[in-house]
Amino acid sequence: MADSRSIRGLLWNDDESRPRAPWRLALAVVLLVAGGVGGFVAASGITALTPNAAGPTLTAVLTVVAQVVQVAGFVAGLVAAAVLVDRRYLADVGLRPSPAWWADLAFGLALGVALPALVFALEFAAGFLRVTGTFVTRSDPSLGIGPGVAPVAALALTLGYFVGVGVFEEMFFRGYLLPNVAEGLDGWLGIGSTGALAGAAVVSGLAFGVGHGLNPNVTALALANIALFGGLFAASYLLTERIAVAIGLHVTWNFSIASVFGFPVSGFTTPVTVVAVEQSGPALVTGGSFGPEGGLVALLALVVGVGALGWWVRWREGSLEWRVGVASPSLRGRLFADESAATGQTDETGGRAETVETTKADRAPETDRE
Repeated sequence: MADSRSIRGLLWNDDESRPRAPWRLALAVVLLVAGGVGGFVAASGITALTPNAAGPTLTAVLTVVAQVVQVAGFVAGLVAAAVLVDRRYLADVGLRPSPAWWADLAFGLALGVALPALVFALEFAAGFLRVTGTFVTRSDPSLGIGPGVAPVAALALTLGYFVGVGVFEEMFFRGYLLPNVAEGLDGWLGIGSTGALAGAAVVSGLAFGVGHGLNPNVTALALANIALFGGLFAASYLLTERIAVAIGLHVTWNFSIASVFGFPVSGFTTPVTVVAVEQSGPALVTGGSFGPEGGLVALLALVVGVGALGWWVRWREGSLEWRVGVASPSLRGRLFADESAATGQTDETGGRAETVETTKADRAPETDRE
């Protein structure tokens, strides 16, 4: 009997009503792969439905839809891992719906356009680029949008693709990885909540940089810059306990860099750009064929982004404070079990979710400025 309890203790955490961390991670990987396989099957079905005589626009639409569906499969796997395995609420992965969430998203979207515009202006003023055309389409096998597609349609499809990529990467690196690392570090070897949050931000940023290590034309500076931008994304989550700023900034940064101002983004080009440019100047500054993320110019944009984020959070929330709730989520089952033991009562009407949300609101109050 003792052996059975010992084995159970190695596999299951009774206090948290969920598997131990290593097994949660293993199950999360399984669900992520399963979601990816499901997305791949669905995407293959969409591709198979493409008529042989389809024109370039219809072919492009179905191709991009298939790619977004495949990415959505991975997102579904992550959400399943967070909710079913980690027993988290969506609020604990930064997805709490509220007016503040949507305001953060709008701010992130706007910042993701403003920072690339700053990069463009700096390089133009320095004489490192010249404009060679507007609304230029080009062949791009990675997205399957050919030159026969109208520029406006190509822009819309490219934006749709970047929405899928941005949501997935932020859900993975910030929504899933960051809170899990923060929770694991909190209390380990005497590390407090603040140290756990800082460590989690570093880990998620480094993982974000390493995740781009196989991109075309990548350099050490590019990986360092991307890791630092990952730190900015992490800070937006840790200061608000919402992932909205990170998603918005990620989506429009990629889209604006590549399809508005004509640079490569993380080593890739897109099938259309509002402004086509020809670059010159030192690659150390401009990033060369990797794009601005591979050059020193990205660091200037990063500094401005940090300042803008600080201003936004202070205005919205009233202060700049780490949200320690990221490292101590309100897990499904645990809070209810604790309260039931204390009061001798159970709630069979769904009231537990309200209790959890109230607790989180008390722990991390929000100021929703209309």
